[in-house]
This record gives sequence, C-alpha cells and structure tokens, in this order.
Amino acid sequence: MWSKAREIAAGDTVILWLTRDALQPLIIEPGKEFNSKFGSYRHADLVGIPFGSKVGSRTGNGFIHVLRPTPELWTIALPHRTQILYLADIAFITSYLNIKNGSQVVEAGTGSGSFSHSVMRSIGASGHLWSYEFHETRANKARQEFQRHGLSDRVTLTHRNVCKDGFTVTDTADALFLDLPAPWDAIEHAKKALRKDRIARICCFSPCIEQVLRTVSALNDSGFTDITMYETLLRPYDIQQTSSLPTIGEISDKLKQSEIRREEKRLKQIASGHRGGTDSKSPANGNSQKNVSASGGGYESSSSHGEKRKRDGLDGEDAGLLSDEPAGGKRAKTEEEDIIDVESQVIEDSQKLLTKDVSMDGGLLLVKAEEVLEERNRVKIEKPPLVQPTKMINLSKVMPEVRGHTSYLTFACLLPPLPTIGVVEDESLEQV
Repeated sequence: MWSKAREIAAGDTVILWLTRDALQPLIIEPGKEFNSKFGSYRHADLVGIPFGSKVGSRTGNGFIHVLRPTPELWTIALPHRTQILYLADIAFITSYLNIKNGSQVVEAGTGSGSFSHSVMRSIGASGHLWSYEFHETRANKARQEFQRHGLSDRVTLTHRNVCKDGFTVTDTADALFLDLPAPWDAIEHAKKALRKDRIARICCFSPCIEQVLRTVSALNDSGFTDITMYETLLRPYDIQQTSSLPTIGEISDKLKQSEIRREEKRLKQIASGHRGGTDSKSPANGNSQKNVSASGGGYESSSSHGEKRKRDGLDGEDAGLLSDEPAGGKRAKTEEEDIIDVESQVIEDSQKLLTKDVSMDGGLLLVKAEEVLEERNRVKIEKPPLVQPTKMINLSKVMPEVRGHTSYLTFACLLPPLPTIGVVEDESLEQV
C-alpha cells in the first residue's frame, strides 16, 4: 500500500503539505516541475530525500513538506470525482460494520475512492474488497489509482449497476456498504451477497431522510434486524493557552496589603505635618526674640523664617518625607521602592512618637500608629519577586461552526437462519 521505502523514488505518489487546509497529491516524475505561490520545485530534487522532509523553494520564497500518503491524507488531498466520505463517517462505519483484518467487504459506489482506501488498510493483505461503480469513466480512473498505489491485490473493481444486475459474489461478504442514490433497490441483491453462517452487517449512506425511510422499509421486508440510523457531525473546539486567574485568597491578601500601605502613607503624612508644626513654633515671648544660627551667629526672625518656609517649601528632611522625588530631579519610583520607604518611615515616625510628649492630636496619632504596626505584624507584607513565573492553563471553547451534515448512516444486521429440527412422529399416536 503505497511506497514503504524511507526515501522518495521516481514514480512514487506523495502528498504535498502546502498549508493546513491545502494538500495536493503529486506523482514524482523527474524532468517536471511543481509550481505554486510557495515557490518552484523540481521533481528531480525530491528524489532521494526522506518522506516528511521540509523542502525550500529554489527562489527562497517559501517551502513545502513532502509526506508519505495515508488514507487520512488521501481523503483530504484526492481529486474529487464525486461527493466523498470524510474521516468522521469512515471511522464510524468501519467500527460499526466490524471491519477488521481479514474481513471480506462489498462496496457499491466506488466514487472517488476515499472509503475504499481506508477499508483496504483495515482488512489488510488477508482481506478483500469487492467494489462496484456504475459510471464507467469513474471506474477506470479508480482502477488506475488502485494500481498506482499498489492495491490491486486487495480490491476487485467492477463496472456494474448493482441495483439491476446484482453483485458478482454470493454468501461471501462479512460487511456490505451501499453509497447509492436508491439503496432500497439493491437490498435484495445485498442479502444474497452477505454470508449466512454468521452475523453479517450492512450500512446505507443516504443524504436525505426520505431515502432513509424507504431503505428502512426495504430492510424490514428483507428480514434484516437491529435497524438503526445515525448522523455524524463534527464540532471543532478552539484550544487556547492563557494565564491562570488568581485565587480568592490571593486577591484578598492583595487588598489587605494595599489597605495597609494606604494607611501607613496617611500616617506618615500626618506625622510629618505634626512634627513640622511643632518645630516651627516660636518661644512664648517670641515675636521680638531672635534665634541664634548654628553656622554663623546671625539672627533671624520667626516671621521671616515662616515666610521662607512658605516661599521655599519645607526643609530638606520634611520635604523628603512628603515627596518621593529625588533632589536631583523628578523620577517615578517603583512600587517596591515606595513600599520600602513607607515601611521604614512609618517605623521611624512611630518610634519617635513613642518617645515624645505629644498633645491630644499626638496621642490619637500614637494610637493609630500602634494599630497599624499591629496590623502590619499580623498580616506580613510579602514582597513579590521581580520576575514571577506565569502559570498557564489551557482553555477550550466550542467554535461557532459545526461541520456537518454529510449523510445519514442506516445500519442493519442479517442473522443466520435457525437450524431446522426434524420432528419424530410417534407411531403409537398414529395408531390411536
């Protein structure tokens, strides 16, 4: 079944993977070229390379993958002569008909050969497929493909109208598949082709529910049992990877930490304003009294000192407490630096408040500082690392499109006849 060699040889059939939705079969014939929007490729350049290779264009504008054919790839890439069966229907039919290695299978309606290739892989070298096609041109093209793919020993292809002329085999098939416009006309012929010594199965592939109704009536009239009908639909899912959502506990901890930082910053600002107000007060006799400067012995009035504070702002120590900007220029601090500064400043201010005699406002501030320190000790602020590994999770979402309805699948079973039991007549009863 196709080439089993590792390297591509002249005359092999390969599948060219152009894009995810664009596959194309190609027969390797040295001397020819394959041209597409992904570049130009000589057949001779593909000879000798392993199957599955990625081949770049001679012009450097693109590349292709050269794959070994499989029934799945062939279903996607084959030239359509009729409407074909796709993988979802093929897999369901193969399973329900119990097609396996060594099975004898009959198919009516070869078409483009999609189902035929999958069945021949399932039955293996010990099984056999009898395929019938009423259209002569399609039958000849399918026969050429089977020969080119090395499947001639597993299939017998016949140009025949099975609805009128029946099948060429009798009591042979383990499973029978009908892909016909009027399958009810072939039910009686199919019953003759199925074997009678064990359970045999049949499947009818019909696109319309009216066909299904007539087929079910014909199956009942012919003695088939266990009649069921299925419809196979594909529902694609879109799989995406995204970062995981934080837990409720993590969100709660972040809110608590944010509240503590906000309260600490507020207390820092209150402490700075309180200390600055007490330091700037004049002595009791103070409007006319002078203060000695530490640097040069000069005198300066409290009023001029207050005007200077209004004009120049706070002194360096208090200004540094109220502002997060460096002296040399403005720069936005990071969150970690701001947390460190706030913590150190609150601890320093709280310690100063514990050692100072303060007024009623200072007493309230002391109580507040103690509460914040207790809360900070109770809920420890854990500084996150600079680089946190992001946890990723996979999410699946149903895509809006549903690829579907191809046809209805009607299944039925043909049971072997019951053995005939001879009746022994009692001579004594006859005499009576």
